[in-house]
Parts: sequence; structure tokens; C-alpha cells
Amino acid sequence: MSSRDAITITGSDLEGDRFDRFRQIHWWNQEKISSAKVLVVGAGALGNEILKNLALLGFRQIVVVDLDAIELSNLSRSVLYRPGDVGRDKATTAATATTTLYKEATVHPISANIMYDVGLGVFDWADLVFAGLDNREARLWINRCAWKMNRPWIDGAIEGINGVARVFMPGQAPCYECTLGETDWAILEKRMSCNLLTREEMLSGKTATTPTVSSIIAGIQVQEGLKLLHDLPVLSGKGFVFEGLNHTSYTVEYTENPDCLSHETYANLQRLDRSADDTTAEYLLDFARAELGTEQVQLEFSRDVIHKLTCPECGATEDLFAPVGSVSAERGKCPQDGTLREVIAAHSFDGSQDFGTRPLAQLGLPPFDVVVARSMKTELPMLLAGDAPAVLGPLSEPQPQPAPAT
Repeated sequence: MSSRDAITITGSDLEGDRFDRFRQIHWWNQEKISSAKVLVVGAGALGNEILKNLALLGFRQIVVVDLDAIELSNLSRSVLYRPGDVGRDKATTAATATTTLYKEATVHPISANIMYDVGLGVFDWADLVFAGLDNREARLWINRCAWKMNRPWIDGAIEGINGVARVFMPGQAPCYECTLGETDWAILEKRMSCNLLTREEMLSGKTATTPTVSSIIAGIQVQEGLKLLHDLPVLSGKGFVFEGLNHTSYTVEYTENPDCLSHETYANLQRLDRSADDTTAEYLLDFARAELGTEQVQLEFSRDVIHKLTCPECGATEDLFAPVGSVSAERGKCPQDGTLREVIAAHSFDGSQDFGTRPLAQLGLPPFDVVVARSMKTELPMLLAGDAPAVLGPLSEPQPQPAPAT
């Protein structure tokens, strides 16, 4: 090719060319996709496929949360990982690999436990929440967080060569908790000992699965996310079930549980330029009293925390301050006599407790979290938005968007 035949391609031309086939779909809006903020919880087999699909479709703002490290067995089921990644944390490795598929994407990793270490502000930030998890407890937590922050979430579950994808909309029952039966609750209860400490033997369960079914279910999940962004019909309160032995699929409809505890959505969220490291329960209580115009106010935390461990034999008490469920039964034994100690938990603060002067971070609450103040007449959800830069990194600031295709 001569120099006079060379073609100069601008950044916007590259964007337009890259997604040209998508734009030929009559309802497609690439700008909606590029501006959407996405939270992906889990970076295993499903999470890898979800992230891959998001990158190929042109999603540019993604947070991925996972606690675990990559194992050798992950290499047979996870498209983003390589042999040299074994031992590295999943969230960071998956985030980096996703950007190799689409360099314009900003993928921010959070290497943490979604139930104990991640505040509700991450859900508030997101437009879409995808879950690729292998346990009911984490799904139940995501369900409650998504409802509280008025966000849709799209669940995927796989086992063997079978799987299910489902969509749960805030304010539109049934939700995930509505789908749980007696067997599900029995499994959830087995993980916890009678005093709210975690049984170690329940932490190591592995789900047998294949990369083929994960690609099918994750594909349905991301397709449902696309439909949500474009205001198209979705599997709201329903599940797409794929049975791999005979390649059959069908849709199930769930029913609302009128006694469900997940159906709470926070209205009139107040964002405070405060962080969990420099904000005490006393400060928030005083602030809420002034805002609500009454002294009869109580703060409610986003999660229960273990305040103390008390030995029923020797009477020794230890202040702990950690989320309920994050402390093992072994850790709960008395160092003096080995007796399993009793848990004194805290879920609220009304000014009478002895921990009011401790920063929220020292109470076992995560950064970028929500604390709700309640009076007899109203409630005031307060988001510690000052933690956003530390938690969201580059995604805490508005991201530049490509020019619309002409």
C-alpha cells in the first residue's frame, strides 16, 4: 500500500468499527452499554465468562469482587487465567485479563469477602449486579443488599452440566429469598454453630462443574443485563433452567413469600463526605437527631457484628468487633479452658452502648457502607461516601465516554 492509500483511523472510528455488528441490531444502544456501571461478584468459572462477555460487548466500567486465590483446577474452567496465575488473587488477575480483551475498559478489583468486607455503597454505585457464586449465603446477602440499594441483580448457578440463570428486580417480588425452601434454609443453618460462629468444615465445599455450562449460563446472564439496559422484557422473578444431559431448557416462575425479610428498599439516601475510619456511631447519632428533629433515634448497622465473646465457665470476656459469620468456632474457644464462648452481638446503637466513640471501621463495619437512623416516624439511610475513592479507585470519578457513532 502506498502512503497515499493509507487510512488514518481515529479513536471514534475505532469504536464505531469495533461495535459495528452490534449497532446493526435495531434496538441496540452502544452508549448505554459504555456508560453502564457493573458489579461482578465472583471471579470463578461463571465470573470469568461474565467478564469476558462484558469486555467483548464494550462495557467500560466494571468492579469485580472475589476473596479467593487461583487454584490449578481453575485453569480448566476459567478463560481469563493462565498457569502462571496459580496462587494469585482472582479479582486482580481477572480484572487485568479483562482489560486485555478491551483496553478501554476500567476494571477495578476488590479482593474481599462480599458479605463482611464490602459496603453497600458498591451496590449503590452499580447499575447492574452479576453474581457468579457457589453458595446460598452469599446470594442471600447480595439479594438483600441489592434490594436495599434499589438495584437489579442477575444470578447464575451451575452444577455438573446443568445450570440456572435468574433476574431479581428491586421492589418487585419474588426475590431470591422468596425462592428458598426448607432444604435451602437447613443448609444455610449448618454453616453456623449455635452461637453464630462459623463451622470450618462447611467452608471447603466445591461444586463440580464444566466450562461449557458456565459459558451457557453466563451468556444468558449477560444477555439479561443487556435487555435490562435497553428496557426489554427480562426474566424478572423467573429462572432459565438448562439441563445439559438432553440439552433441554425451560423457564420457572417463582412465587412471593409474604413473610420474606429481604423486601426493604432505602429511600432518600443521604451521602455524607465521611469515611468509616473517622466517623463514630456517636457522630452519626447526633447528626441523625439533628436531621430528624428528635432525640428518639436509633442507628441500625448494615450487618450484625460480634461485640464480645464471653466464656460461660470462667467468665472471661473479650471485646472483638467483627462481622457475625466471619469468626470461626475455633477462634471462639476460650484461651483459658477451651470452652466455646458465647457471642454478644450488636446490630444497633442508641447512645447507651459502650462503643459509641469507636470509629465504624473499628466496629467491624466496612468502608463505603450505609448506616440507617430510625425514629418513630421515619428513617434516614446514610452512606459514608467519603470512602468511595479508596474502595472504587479510578471508578469513583466519572469516566470519559466515546463519542456517539455517526
